[in-house]
Amino acid sequence: MDLDMNVNAPHSMGTTIIGVTYNGGVVLGADSRTSTGMYVANRASDKITQLTDNVYVCRSGSAADSQIVSDYVRYFLHQHTIQLGQPATVKVAANLIRLLSYNNKNMLQTGLIVGGWDKYEGGKIYGIPLGGTLIEQPFAIGGSGSSYLYGFFDQAWKEGMTKEEAEQLVVKAVSLAIARDGASGGVVRTVVINSDGVTRNFYPGDKLQLWHDELEPQHSLLDILNAPSPEPMNI
Repeated sequence: MDLDMNVNAPHSMGTTIIGVTYNGGVVLGADSRTSTGMYVANRASDKITQLTDNVYVCRSGSAADSQIVSDYVRYFLHQHTIQLGQPATVKVAANLIRLLSYNNKNMLQTGLIVGGWDKYEGGKIYGIPLGGTLIEQPFAIGGSGSSYLYGFFDQAWKEGMTKEEAEQLVVKAVSLAIARDGASGGVVRTVVINSDGVTRNFYPGDKLQLWHDELEPQHSLLDILNAPSPEPMNI
């Protein structure tokens, strides 16, 4: 087998990030695989980054680009909070990311989802894809795994969900993307943000629901050969 190992070739950088609003707040979710082409550089990375006490951002695309944008915005929001004497709103945080992304659109290769809660507008989700467009949405999906999720969200998302329903939807969606997208994988991390504060949750990869044609985690080749067929997916 002839593998092209040219390290200077363009690399595919995949991920799955999701933001969902519910009745009272937002839920953000992401997988944990950082890939460089066919090489998995980090299988347990954290793609949900804190900007303020009440605002977080999901990062996709170039890890370096998304991290530097997050660092700049966190610094600006800290100064903003000191000047105003109160926490920044979700819209202010999203607009700062939009400004940086748009002004540097020829150099940045990152798509971001901003989610949070503030006392003025409640839970909000903003998508900022490549190029620096700012879109307020009831739910947002991004990364290479999002290609497999648009139809699923059209069917599964509904207005006025509870916190538990929203988190279950996010975990199920990320596990679906992991099953189909080779650049998504690892564990599922979620962040729930509402008026009570922030709750982080962690779902190990071996505890996620299996989908059609997926195999149970095995310890040997003989286990795989003798394993029964998985149950078909049930949405």
